Parts: sequence; structure tokens; C-alpha cells
Amino acid sequence: MRTIGFGRTMKSRSQFVCQQCGAVYAKWMGQCTNCSAWNSLVEQMPEAAGAGGKSALSKGQVSGKKLDFVKISTIQPSDAKARLLTEFPDLNTVLGGGILMGSVSLLAGQPGIGKSTLLMQICAEVAKKHNVLYVSGEESAGQVKLRAVRLGAESEKLSFAASTSANDIAKTIESDEFDLVIVDSIQTLAMDEISSAPGTVSQVTNCGNLIIRAAKKTDTAVVIVGHVTKEGTLAGPKVLEHLVDVVLNFEGDRYGGFKTVRAVKNRFGSTNEVAIFEMVESGLREVQNPSAALLAERTNTDGSIILATLEGNRPILVEIQALCTQSNFGYPKRTASGFDINRLNLLIAVLERRTKLKLSDKDIFINVVGGMKLNDSAADLAVCMAIASAVAGRKLGEEYVVFGEVGLGGEIRSAFRADQRIAEAKKLGFLHAIGPATIRDKFVIPVKDLRETLIKYVK
Repeated sequence: MRTIGFGRTMKSRSQFVCQQCGAVYAKWMGQCTNCSAWNSLVEQMPEAAGAGGKSALSKGQVSGKKLDFVKISTIQPSDAKARLLTEFPDLNTVLGGGILMGSVSLLAGQPGIGKSTLLMQICAEVAKKHNVLYVSGEESAGQVKLRAVRLGAESEKLSFAASTSANDIAKTIESDEFDLVIVDSIQTLAMDEISSAPGTVSQVTNCGNLIIRAAKKTDTAVVIVGHVTKEGTLAGPKVLEHLVDVVLNFEGDRYGGFKTVRAVKNRFGSTNEVAIFEMVESGLREVQNPSAALLAERTNTDGSIILATLEGNRPILVEIQALCTQSNFGYPKRTASGFDINRLNLLIAVLERRTKLKLSDKDIFINVVGGMKLNDSAADLAVCMAIASAVAGRKLGEEYVVFGEVGLGGEIRSAFRADQRIAEAKKLGFLHAIGPATIRDKFVIPVKDLRETLIKYVK
């Protein structure tokens, strides 16, 4: 309440903040005019004005003190600090050699995919030598205890706390009693100084800032769990991804198949590495030879093509399956599992225009076996050959693997890291690879045009 002449009082006017972009409005609206998000405005109270109603900046004054600085030549490199190793060698590689002391990592993934399982297994390994604290704002001590028993994570150095207060968590980190702190999850936390609900833009941003400052102050490694939206992107403000040191995406099918952990941001290592897991009774287990596991149950039928792809820097052979049926309606259906639907529509258009295949009356379904999600442009040729094989009812020989990007003119373009793809195919006993003509290797059958490739090899 603030006084306005003759003893009258007026309440501080509330404001409405968009939870997607942070835009501020004086009144509620159904759609944010800044980012076009619907039903994203949440009411919040503005921060109280300082004493005197004016800030030091408006008075022309500069607050603060002179910084304490050191010569950069005297600073010890961060990579020289000790790293906390997990039980997963591939995950250590994704992190740049392990969890760096003083770093803040953000782990995001779909509900039920195994984030808490992965973190508990990390805690079990790190707690063999270091003090670890697991903070949960979503589960009780009894629930976490059951998971720890199932995963064999009971240790004298592993502690648990249930809290949704960012102030309490930051104070605990500042006590410098723990080398690793897990926070599950950032969307459940709230600061005492902010009146908005947990999960809002202001709460996520300020809680993240508070925890990061405490971690840097005490050189404590922190892993924060983040929720994702229906579209699969990290929920909350984008500024949170900028604040942390490492952003990990946990992807895959939560009901089965392989799951992957990749770094989309890493200040201490490469973002081209990937760790591949499968869920078993004892928890998550790294897959040492994913290509052999993916091809173990393969039967060579029409619509089945083996693709030599890359997951990060790791070469993997996966099976691309296509099914084409006569459409019973005027609008044909296109469905893709593990492959971008917009890219599929583009490749179907190229097939119709450049190879004269009639697909306008066909329902087309594409599946990447094993729950893998492809982000590789070199998968184009394999998808096109799978569709052509399914439509014509013809097969590609079992001795071939395929890779190559397809242009709008039907030309076959070069693929990234072709030597690694070829080496993986040779290791699994394949005799030839159908790929771009730019590759100089006797193992590769060079092709330049999509139409000629289909006519010659899909028999």
C-alpha cells in the first residue's frame, strides 16, 4: 500500500509477464503480442521502489566498488581442476572428461525418460569418494530411498533433502560441505523475495542465478534438472540456458528403445559427442555396440534400407523402414517416427518430380528402428530408397549400406565424416556402400543422380 495525499491509499498495480519471452503488460491478454504465445501471461507484483523513489542511476551516481583483478597469466586453467567421473565413460566424454568442479549443468528430458535414474546412478559413483547432496522438490525421501536401493546407490557420503526453497538450497551449497549437488527440478523452486508461482519466468531466472552464484563461490559442481514443453524444448526462459555451463538433452522413447544424452552447449568440451543408453532392470546401461544391436532383428524386405549415420561423432548403422499403402481419402497421410516430417515431405516432392514415382495417392510411413531420432542430412538417400523400395515392392541387396544428402534437383551430395561411416559398415560385414560420387574409396559405389540410383539398385 502507498499513500496518495489526504491519507488516501492505493494498492500497487500488478503487472502481467509472459512466461515464454518475459514481455510485461499492464493488463491481461489472451495472446502475447511479442512472441504470439497463447495464455502465457501471469500476474506478478512489481518490485518495490527504493527509498526516496529514485535510483542512484537517475541521480547520476555510480554505486559499487572497484573490482579485485588478477593477471590472466597467473590464473590456473579450469581444465586443470579435478573432475567428478561417472560410471559411464561415454557420458564423461559428452561432459568433456567428467563433471567439472564449480560447473553448473542443466539436464532436460521428457517425463519418465529416466532423468532421475541417470542422476541417481551418477550420485552412486561420485559418492564413493565425494560428498553428494540430492535435493528434490518433486519426491519425498521415501520415494528417493526406493530408487536408491534399486540402483545400489546407498552410501554414507550420499545425502538427501526435500526442499522447494532456492534460498535454502543456495545457503546449503555455500556451506561447502558437498562436492556435487543435484537439484530436481528448477521448475519447482521459488525465492522468498518473489511473489510469483514456481516455474514462472522470474522464478526460474532468479532461482537459477542464486544457485549458480553459490556454486561458483564454493567451487561446487551442480546438476539442475529442467522440464521440457510439449514440443520437446526446454521449458522456461532461454536465459537459463545462457547462464549454465552445460546443457544436456536426454532424448529417446521412454517406453523402450535406445536413449541418447547429447550436449547442446558445453563450455568445457565438444558438443559433437553422444552417449547411448538402454533401460534395464538395474537402471540405465551404456550401449557399447549400438549398430549390432539395432540390426540384430532385421529382415531384408521391401522398404528396408540400412543407413550409415552419425550420432555426434559416433558412426551407427540403423535400419530405415518405409511402408506405402493406397490412400482411402483424398489427402494422403505422411507419418515419420524418428525423422523430421517436413524433410520427409520435401523428399517425397523430389521423388515425384525427379523420378516420376506416383506418390500423391499413397499413404507413406517412415520408421527409424530402435527409437533413434535422426538429425543427419545424409539420411536423405536412405529414406528415398526405402520409399521407392516400398512402392515398387523391390529390395536392396543385403550387402549394401546407404548414405548421402539429396538436393532438390535429385542430385546426391556429399556426407560429413564419410570415412567413419565406411569403417563402421566394414566392421559389421557389409560389402559396399552406396554414396556420393565425391568419395574416393573402393568400398563406395559412387552415385550422382537419384533416379539412376533407384533404377540400378532397387531390384
